[in-house]
Amino acid sequence: MKVHSLISFCLCVGCAAFVNNKTYAQKNTPPPAGLTVSRTVYEGDSITRVDFYPLRVYPPLTFKNRRKERAYNKLVRDVKRTLPLARMIRRILIDTYEHMQTLPEGKAREEYIKQTEKDLKKRYTPMMKKLTYAQGRLLIKLVDRECNQTSYDIVKAFFGSFKAGFYQTFASIFGASLKKEYDPEDDDALTERVILMVESGQL
Repeated sequence: MKVHSLISFCLCVGCAAFVNNKTYAQKNTPPPAGLTVSRTVYEGDSITRVDFYPLRVYPPLTFKNRRKERAYNKLVRDVKRTLPLARMIRRILIDTYEHMQTLPEGKAREEYIKQTEKDLKKRYTPMMKKLTYAQGRLLIKLVDRECNQTSYDIVKAFFGSFKAGFYQTFASIFGASLKKEYDPEDDDALTERVILMVESGQL
């Protein structure tokens, strides 16, 4: 199983996690870079108000060698490539959940999930094939960041513990892990910094 196949699989079955009424919690993330402009009239004068989104200021990074610098530049590139995909998956989860609520339980929902999975594979597998292994592994972590549940939890919710364990073992052979969690305070602190700077337009 290649990484793009693994991600395509998670993309499709993620939509079905809500069949089992698993909780979905969207994490608060800062809005994208931009501003809002409004005008008010006070005593006959027009006053313009400009609200900027929060801008985080970080100390400049220093690199011990060129290899470290190249690794950082690669991380920036990979975040820019995979963050939109992780958010796309989040939107698919939300949209699928909302539509599921309009269907009666049982066969109608099962048929909808099967058709959704088929459509998603057809539409997004070519996109996922363009990801590198590093980007595929990063996307798994960003899915956890955006959806507040690991890919393993998504598979378990739909297929059960046995298949979740099977796919986790299979994925580990190729250096991936469906249980990988996003840790912005420690292991993924640099990634979180890059994400916030990308969101604010600094990168």
